[in-house]
Amino acid sequence: MATLSLSLPMSRTTAESSLRLQLFPRRQLLALHHYPRAKFTCCSSSSGNNGVGSRSGESPRLFGLKEVNCVACGILAALAVTAGVASPVIAATQRLPPLSTEPNRCEKAYVGNTIGQANGVYDKPIDLRFCDYSNDKSNLKGKSLAAALMSDAKFDGADMTEVVMSKAYAVGASFQGVDFSNAVLDRVNFGKANLKGAVFRNTVLSGSTFEEAELGDVVFEDTIIGYIDLQKLCRNTSITPDGRLELGCR
Repeated sequence: MATLSLSLPMSRTTAESSLRLQLFPRRQLLALHHYPRAKFTCCSSSSGNNGVGSRSGESPRLFGLKEVNCVACGILAALAVTAGVASPVIAATQRLPPLSTEPNRCEKAYVGNTIGQANGVYDKPIDLRFCDYSNDKSNLKGKSLAAALMSDAKFDGADMTEVVMSKAYAVGASFQGVDFSNAVLDRVNFGKANLKGAVFRNTVLSGSTFEEAELGDVVFEDTIIGYIDLQKLCRNTSITPDGRLELGCR
């Protein structure tokens, strides 16, 4: 059974030892995900010796049982808070923001987002939902659309070579015949998107998902994708035999 250990070195004139605490099994700590609002009362600060001092005449000692319990409780409380913040359940229930009311929001794609490209960090989201960029051959090339909201937008026939779309949300969007050569499309959600005839030549697709996407006649030449992601992609039955051969699907 896995345990979580803490090593606390003690400052003494001849100190060469440390205190080692064996806390709770890790699976018990993970159970705290279900109690993100739990409150912990570890110990009071009214103790006069702070776990190190002693009564007159006694030799210095290491932490007593009470102080050990205080330290353990404090660490447990911190782990519980961290677990609550990082819980994947919270991320899974997040909703998309309301559709932007800016009159020129679709034109933001021609400027792109240059803040935190690789991690999809932005000062303001690029909202391209329901926009139409069909057959655009010049305005989207090489643009950074990191974390852009693209659901239900149309890019059919557009030239999107060298585009950066890290963490973009493209569920239900249409990319028929789009050229994504040399593009960075990592961690993009292409769920239910129409990618028929798209070209992923020397394209980074690591971490991207294609659940229920249309991938007929897609070119996957020299695509960069992880092994696990490739296994998931190969489950898509719309990929042609040539596409499966390029991907190396078994």
